[in-house]
Formats: sequence, C-alpha cells, structure tokens
Amino acid sequence: MSAAMTLGGIVIPKAFLFGKQIDPLQAIYDGMDVSVKKQLADVALNAAKAKGATYADVRIGRYLNQFVATRENKVQGVANTESFGAGVRVLANGCWGFAASDNVTKENIARTAERAVAVAKANAKIQGEAVQLAPQKGFGEVSWKAPIIKNAFEVPVKEKVELLLAANAIAMQNGANFVNSMIFAINEQKYFASTDGSYIDQDIHRIFPTFNVTRIDQANGKFDTRKALSSPVGMGYEYLTPVASEKVTGVVTRYKNRYDMLEDIKEAASDVAQKIKAKTVEPGKYDLVLDPSHLWLTIHESVGHPTELDRVLGYEANYAGTSFLTLDKWQSKKFNFGSKLVNIVADKTQVGSLGAVGWDDEGVKCKEWNLIKDGILVNYQAIRDQAHIIGEKESDGCCYAQTWADVQFQRMANVSLQPGKETRSVDDLIKNVEKGIYIMGDGSFSIDQQRYNFQFGGQTFYEIKNGKIAGMLRDVAYQANTQEFWNSLTDIADKDDYRLGGAFNDGKGQPAQSNAVSHGSATARFNGVNVINTARKI
Repeated sequence: MSAAMTLGGIVIPKAFLFGKQIDPLQAIYDGMDVSVKKQLADVALNAAKAKGATYADVRIGRYLNQFVATRENKVQGVANTESFGAGVRVLANGCWGFAASDNVTKENIARTAERAVAVAKANAKIQGEAVQLAPQKGFGEVSWKAPIIKNAFEVPVKEKVELLLAANAIAMQNGANFVNSMIFAINEQKYFASTDGSYIDQDIHRIFPTFNVTRIDQANGKFDTRKALSSPVGMGYEYLTPVASEKVTGVVTRYKNRYDMLEDIKEAASDVAQKIKAKTVEPGKYDLVLDPSHLWLTIHESVGHPTELDRVLGYEANYAGTSFLTLDKWQSKKFNFGSKLVNIVADKTQVGSLGAVGWDDEGVKCKEWNLIKDGILVNYQAIRDQAHIIGEKESDGCCYAQTWADVQFQRMANVSLQPGKETRSVDDLIKNVEKGIYIMGDGSFSIDQQRYNFQFGGQTFYEIKNGKIAGMLRDVAYQANTQEFWNSLTDIADKDDYRLGGAFNDGKGQPAQSNAVSHGSATARFNGVNVINTARKI
C-alpha cells in the first residue's frame, strides 16, 4: 500500500486533485454516445495498425469525482471534478508503446495512436525480449454497469452535508472534542476497444463515507482517536442506508453490505473515552480474534501484494517491494503458506466490491481464481504479457489504469479469505480463548520489502479472559512473519459473518497509480501471536 493511502488521518486522494470543477448534476447527463466512442476507437486502432502495430487497444475514459468534507459544525469543502480523454497502447516490433491526450477528436486520436507506435519502436531498440501476449478472443460490442440502487451523484450535496453534520453533532454530544467526516464518490465511465475485436462500455461506481473522532481527557491532557469502521465499496448511495435484515451480531453490531454512520460515530465517541482510560497491554503471546474491519489490511499487505506476479518476478518494487513467494515455491506445489483453513481467492467479479468490473483494462473478462488452497500456494495474479511465464494460457483479468492518461499494468484483484464451512459465530470463536485480544478496525502497519515480517495495529482492542470480553485495552500491536501468522489460523466464522474491507486508493508503480481493491473475510482466530506494547515511554 502506498503513501497515497493515509490510514491514520483523512486526506483527499490524488484522483480528486486533478480535473476541472464541474456541476455534479449536469455531469450525470453530459456523456459521449457509445456509437461515437466506437468511431473514435476505430480511428485510433486503424491508425496504429497503419503505422506497424501488431496489436493496439484504446481506452476512452470519463472520470467523475465528488468530495464532501466537514469538521464539527462547519463544511470544509465540496469538490466536483471531471477528467476526460483517451489513451492508446500498442505493440510494435515486439515492444509496448503508449500515448494519451485529452483532445478526443478523430484527427487527434489518430495522431495519439501514431505517437504510441513511435514510442514502441523507440523502446524496441533497447528491449531484449519481445512481449508475448496470452491469446484473447474479441467480445464484440458489450457493456457492464455496477448494480447500484442509488447513484451518489444524483443525491443532492445538501443531503450529504446534512448527514455528515448530523454525525458530527452526535460525536460532539457524546464527548468528542474534534470530529471530521466526509463522503468520497467516484464514477468511472470507461470505454475499451482493441484489435482483438472487443468494444466494451463500462460504468463503475464507488463510495467511501468515513470520519475521525478525537477526545481529550481534560484532567491529564491525554487524548485518543477512533476512525470510522466503514468500508469503501463498489456501491451507490444505498450503502449509507442500513437494512435491519443485514445486521451481524458480535461484540458490536454491524451490517454485512450497508453502513450506519450515525450509530458508528456514536460508538466511536464512546470508544475513545474508553480507550483513554483503558489499561495498557502486557506484551506477550495472545490468541487474536480479528474482525473483518481489521483483517482486510493484513490480507492486503501479506497476501495481496506478494501474490502479484510482477513483484514475484522483480519487475515491480515500488511502494510495496517485491515478494518472498518466489517461483520455486509455487513450482513445488507444496509450499505451506498457512494452515489448512487458509483458502484465499482473487476475484474481480464480487458484487459490491471495489474491484468489481466486467472486463479489465486489457479487455479480459474478469473471473475468480484460487491463490492459496488448503494452506498451499497454488497461483499468482497475472496479466496478458505475464501468463506465459507461469505456463498459463490466459490472463487473470487484473490489468488496470487509474485514468485514461495512464498506461494499464498489473494490479491487485479483490483478494479474500474464504469463510469457514462449519456454522461458527464470533461468540464461538471467543468462548474458548483463555488469553486473547479482539481487534476491530485498521490502524498503523509496517511490513518489509519482501512482504514477510510485519507489525499491525488497529482501532479498538478488547481483552479476552476465559472466553469472555473483559474490557478495553490500548497500545496494542502484533508482530509476526507472513508464514507463521497464517499457519496460526485455527478458526473462522461462517459466511453469515463475511464482510468486505478495502483500500480506496492503493498505490503502485512509478509514476504512481492508484487502485481500488476490496478484501473480504469472516472474523478469524489466530493462536499464539506475539503482541507488543506501543506506548511511548517518556
């Protein structure tokens, strides 16, 4: 995960800082007709082939972003941006070339394609080995739309501001000294065409409501914070409308696919009061019961990144390093990544997830596939020009570019731990723990450049004694290496507890690009994990 995602605070993602200011209501209706996009795409593809490209694809993209931010009883800002343009990628003389432009006319898109071919031919003079693309059939004219119920861009800004200010008021009424809250909304309108014969129109929606609550103990000057336990999701504004039938019971009540901001911020204000007064943790070995709101980040860092094939091969090392999951471990067919309960899948189709699309940015139809099966490493995440390296005949469909102006490359799919097959609740996981800690929410983290040795914090920590919650703890972080951690997994709740967490802007590459990705799990128990005390000693 990159510095672009600041877990300890609330920042405006990079994507919101680019593009011109727009009227959000007008932007909903101002789009380019699909037939026009197809004409422009054909111009680009024909121009590329005429200049010697053996393969070409073009992406015409329109990206709408909205950011509504408040603090206490004030609106800090409302930003609506739009970015529109086209990017053309080609293979010529066995090498990639790419060019992009925001001037999307027939004449200019042809020139953009020609420029991409020129780049490829120049690159080919220094590239030693020709690119090998996995075969890909064309799909003709197809489309995909996120199955949203309520378009966030159609919801008046006034309604969003009222929700955020109401949440802030609840926090302040319940003892918070400071609170800021916000709603991010994204709509990607993406059109892809290639010389394989695909013309793919997609409409993607994502939303992320979040807040940060701070409370100060006036008697001693100590303070603490708690972030929202929301998740960024691939949904519409309906995410902010709780449905009673989706309640998940546990130490606290949550919803499977919806979010109650008002209830969460009320609990957050109470939590920070308890955190300030909570006893500091005693270092040592504990059984950990990890909620999905926490475990998603551990999955992201210790499983998602090291199974990206470009990191395994050493092609990519920016932000998140390379990987300890080298090819020899996969080739052995018996590398023990974790216990037999560890079944982890990559999936670009999961409804409501951040990574859900119909086709990736290479025109590959998205799918689900196994990464870890019964604790054994069985596969990686690969795209078209990598598949042959591991003997695969097709891409996994996980190629992505953050905008039309960026070249697409291998990005993380949704990577998720599968729930337990036996009926098991959170209470069932806790009741047999003699000495343990229940952790909710993501916090600070650190992991080495091979994705092996790590340390994770969280938002709230509850001591478990003799099978029961015994109060809140503070200053908690756990340390392990990836292999020993996943081998300590001894129990998982069932599918009724399965929920998504995720990263709205996970960074990778140079120049940096941002990707949205979800990670699902049910609550899971890990035995005998080393816990340290993070309190500053003055």
